[in-house]
Amino acid sequence: MNRRTLLTGGAVGALAVVLPAGAEGAPQHVPLPSDAEIYGVPTVDPLISQRADPWITRPVNGTYYFTGSVPEYDRLVVRGAPTIEGLAAAEESVIWRRPTSGRMGGHIWAPELHRIGGKWYIYFAAGDAGDVFRIRTYVMESALDDPRDPAGWTLKGQLITEWDGFTLDATSFTHRGRQYLVWAQSEPEIAVNTSLYIAEMANPWTFRSKPTRIATPTKSWEIIGFKVNEGPAVLIRNGKVFITYSASATDANYCMGLLTASAGADLLQRASWTKSPDPIFVSNEATSRFGPGHNSFTVAEDGRTDVLVYHARDYKQITGDPLYDPNRHTRVQKVYWHEDGTPLFGIPVGSGGPIVRLSPSDRPRSFVKHVGDAFQVVHAPRELELTQFRFVKAADGTETVQSVDQPTKFLVTDGTTVALGTTGTPVTRSAVKDGVTIRVAPGRFLRHRDGALVVDARATVFRLS
Repeated sequence: MNRRTLLTGGAVGALAVVLPAGAEGAPQHVPLPSDAEIYGVPTVDPLISQRADPWITRPVNGTYYFTGSVPEYDRLVVRGAPTIEGLAAAEESVIWRRPTSGRMGGHIWAPELHRIGGKWYIYFAAGDAGDVFRIRTYVMESALDDPRDPAGWTLKGQLITEWDGFTLDATSFTHRGRQYLVWAQSEPEIAVNTSLYIAEMANPWTFRSKPTRIATPTKSWEIIGFKVNEGPAVLIRNGKVFITYSASATDANYCMGLLTASAGADLLQRASWTKSPDPIFVSNEATSRFGPGHNSFTVAEDGRTDVLVYHARDYKQITGDPLYDPNRHTRVQKVYWHEDGTPLFGIPVGSGGPIVRLSPSDRPRSFVKHVGDAFQVVHAPRELELTQFRFVKAADGTETVQSVDQPTKFLVTDGTTVALGTTGTPVTRSAVKDGVTIRVAPGRFLRHRDGALVVDARATVFRLS
């Protein structure tokens, strides 16, 4: 059996499975992955303070690169590190500052860093010194290997779109040998702030095709404060092209929606795209994360685990214009995948340690889920946040099982009943061949029985995933 399927938690090396005796006749104790290794994504939160509209590249020659909006809206910054977590303390390089007058002398917003054809490109939005909200999209290029070096960057110019209007949040991606750009723009005669458009590119700063509008804000959750579809980010998986985007005003109403197209479809046809009816990522009072959005995607160091990168505030009430509140912080968390191939984002998970899901080893596509304060074992649930837990270690070596979406509640047992409560029952995990057993009292264990989670003298083996 692949070692990666033998999932458990606790400190690295604290739990092990005993394999058959080796040549010397002694049992082989093989450490199993820690909860942090299972989760696979840094849990430091925020990852980077006061950096909105965050963009983290996939690793290029072993380095992740980060850029984002600074509160002063006056410069472009890049930092790099060999790990995602390393970006938190990485030195930040200013690769360009706005001029003191004229074009691009106004607000500088939402840079994105892309490696295309062996060169680096930054797409960013800029206003003018005399009109900071005359926002247009511009492109810079660097032929140097390291995008942190200011000496490499030159301005290619403005990205000339179909209409000379408010334009921002350009993102680029390659699919089936073709380079595309997706961006947000105000279109004449459409009474919204911004819609989303796609076009094929002749080169990183020139369009090959006419733009196609693929989304416009019409749903109730897209038009609070402002009528906005913006901040697109592309994730291609499982035969689909997914575009997340942000909607509504930049306060606590800011949220994320999802567009989906078949990977084989003509992406330049509006009919190829389907908008999910409900937002897929919203503010959460319980975890104190407000206005999540303007995201990007990267992959964890294992090269497989998809990582959601987004900004959110720690508080709901804002004094003055939310655009000038500096505390939209960069955060990261894991993207999960439903068995039908669609992404699950859950909720902004808030502060705490690594997250696991509990799956009975005899029903590997089922997960422990809380419904209110009760527990069930459910096949392929879509409510990701109801299936996410943290094992919180106590000084005596025992642990409690904390709910991620209700962090003030923990797993509590009473006789044979298992529920969520404010005072957690101490548990002890023990490694076995296919996962862990969870003891709640001497001779008493968590057991899955007919879709319910109960306490029993017989233990169910749970895989942590």
